Amino acid sequence: MPTTAVEAKIAPSMLSSDFANLASEAERMVSFGADWLHMDIMDGHFVPNLTIGAPVIASLRKHTKAYLDCHLMVTNPLDYVDQLGKAGASGFTFHVEVSKDNWQEVVKEIKLKGMRPGVALKPGTPIEDVYPLLEGENPVEMVLVMTVEPGFGGQKFIPDMMNKVRTLREKYPKLDIEVDGGLGPSTIDEAAAAGANCIVAGSSVFGDPEPARVISLLRTSVNKCLKPNFI
Repeated sequence: MPTTAVEAKIAPSMLSSDFANLASEAERMVSFGADWLHMDIMDGHFVPNLTIGAPVIASLRKHTKAYLDCHLMVTNPLDYVDQLGKAGASGFTFHVEVSKDNWQEVVKEIKLKGMRPGVALKPGTPIEDVYPLLEGENPVEMVLVMTVEPGFGGQKFIPDMMNKVRTLREKYPKLDIEVDGGLGPSTIDEAAAAGANCIVAGSSVFGDPEPARVISLLRTSVNKCLKPNFI
């Protein structure tokens, strides 16, 4: 398990950005205080939507040094590890629902390619399903708790998912816990109080006339809730 300090990480979801100006949108978010840039990679199979792949990550990497937090909503994550590693992805988060039989191989390959492994789970997936991936000899380093059904932006936050976050935080005090879906000024306090420290926010950041204000607000809420034993 990780031993480093738990810190607030605010990750604007680039799915909500202007894709025709992705490089400038990335630069804008970093200038506004973003820690990470969240990249949603969907295959049209695991989820119905189809978004971006390694070529877009490679193109964006030429224009930013930011941490590219890639969330793989795909049926076969192992197929994407090599290409995303070469493209310059920083984090590679795959879904537990499609990797229960080969997660150890997936994690090994992610690390070999110089990326940070994370695991995500859909709202209907029990939190217990990720425990083996945190307690094995080669564990993931982050858990992404989806607070909406994956596949589309702009959905409403599901408060019941905070029970999963609380359970994880109590069990793994030093773990990076990310939440994604419906996060913004009206929901961040609930997520932060439950123990989430990595916040993905799309519509609430890009749709606000003052994105920097929203990013700062999200960070302030998380920092208020980080307990001494987490840091």
